[in-house]
Amino acid sequence: MSFLKSPFFWFILAVLTTAALTALGPQEQSLGANVRIVYLHGAWALTAEAVLALAAFAGLLGILTRRERLQRWSTALGRTGLFFWVTYLPLSLWAMQTNWNGLFLSEPRFRIAVVFSVTGVLLQVGLTLLARPIFTSLFNVLFAVALWIGLSRAEYIMHPPPSPIFNSGILSLQLFFVGIMFLTMAAAYFMTRWWLQKQV
Repeated sequence: MSFLKSPFFWFILAVLTTAALTALGPQEQSLGANVRIVYLHGAWALTAEAVLALAAFAGLLGILTRRERLQRWSTALGRTGLFFWVTYLPLSLWAMQTNWNGLFLSEPRFRIAVVFSVTGVLLQVGLTLLARPIFTSLFNVLFAVALWIGLSRAEYIMHPPPSPIFNSGILSLQLFFVGIMFLTMAAAYFMTRWWLQKQV
């Protein structure tokens, strides 16, 4: 059973468990069962932001200390964070369609997500071909800072200010969301380990 040693297997398992838990999640009075995709899309986006921040932190340390191991961690974390960021887009569209019966593509935070997805993918492809971890580390730092600035300046229209779940006062909802976040972060960890293996 060598597949049990594969980080990619555990990544898939974490994603499937996340999907199963989401399907059993609590409903909401106005959105009903459709709110479950909102929970998932929120956890997915927060995971992407957290992993991109870790990629920037590891990259900055790797540049300052000139330790290639940290730079390789930054590379792996950056790829994982970008994967979650890009796949957050269809989840966002799904949440719009199921809950508001339409696609509000001009929504400020969605526009920012699209711009950073396209930019991030193109630059990551170029940096992969360049194969210089120190440049990837620098990109991860700049990307995370630019994303933070962009999101901090964007208007909240369809996205309520953070954090509606933790400000709700409903403990069961909060615990459920923490559980979803734990699983998506676990999936991100296993994907990062898989990217590290690919760099060897």
